[in-house]
Amino acid sequence: MRILVTGAAGHLGEGIMRLLRAAGRDTRGVDVLRGGYVDIVASISDEAAMRDAMRGCDAVIHTATLHKPHVATHSERDFVETNVTGTLTLLQAARDAGADRFIFTSTTSAFGGSLTPLPGGPAVWIDEDTPSIPKNIYGSTKTAAEDLCHLYARRDGMACVILRTSRFFPEPDDNPAARAAFSTPNSQMNELTHRRLDPEDAAIAHLCALDRAEEIGFGLFVVSGPTPFLREDAARLTADPASVLDARLPGWREVYEASGWRAPDSIGRVYDSSRAASALGWAPKHHAAAVLARVAAGGEVMSDLAREVGIKGYHGDQFRDGLYPVVPA
Repeated sequence: MRILVTGAAGHLGEGIMRLLRAAGRDTRGVDVLRGGYVDIVASISDEAAMRDAMRGCDAVIHTATLHKPHVATHSERDFVETNVTGTLTLLQAARDAGADRFIFTSTTSAFGGSLTPLPGGPAVWIDEDTPSIPKNIYGSTKTAAEDLCHLYARRDGMACVILRTSRFFPEPDDNPAARAAFSTPNSQMNELTHRRLDPEDAAIAHLCALDRAEEIGFGLFVVSGPTPFLREDAARLTADPASVLDARLPGWREVYEASGWRAPDSIGRVYDSSRAASALGWAPKHHAAAVLARVAAGGEVMSDLAREVGIKGYHGDQFRDGLYPVVPA
């Protein structure tokens, strides 16, 4: 099986390419940027280029996208061109090439308005049954692309698996207030309990989806680090998350104190990836308890693979807000 991986110069795409090639699997990487794992430099919305890229390929792992940070620098048409037209172009090329499986990287941003708890209410428990209420062009175009995947699965019989990933980028938080309040390792450790996954686990989830796609046919799954929390914890998570951590993540206080970290004041959402773990046969290695133990032993929050892929940023230009284009220079 030859596998086409789009976005091969990005965080996730490169991680997937590294794992596939290390396993000796036949791959072809595509990106608009050059990189060590990019075989073809082309836009995913270029029909001729994608037909050529698909030649001899049996499967697609489609990670290429415009992300949330691009909302400040790209037009809504740009988002439609990349996230919707690009996905359609790939689906058409894959179908015409006779590919039998298509793995699409989506985002938990698709849940949008469902992610915020009511004032004074419990944390929101997010799973595949949660309504999608996109709040920006990023979420809107990703849900539109999901619908295209569903169409091709239903109409053309192509096995399509959609993975709504939570945040996995190694960069500092894109929220300036969060960056001011927490160091990057502190913030990432906090998030691993409820809204983050390690890039290696994200990549492995895609490989699991690839191997299970024909059995699944069509599926949409929330992919995030497994939470130690339970649904019954929701009310206390918004009011007193430290007490919940005491019950669900033993030893956290000692590690946090030694690291100079602090717990979040409130947790408003929890992503539940249990359905993905079951359906995909996915067993994340870098869950909160494992990472806490690694840090206690002197290790890093991020996996070796995440640090090898490294920080890439989202633009080649320098912005006043650092890596993120909140206010262009």
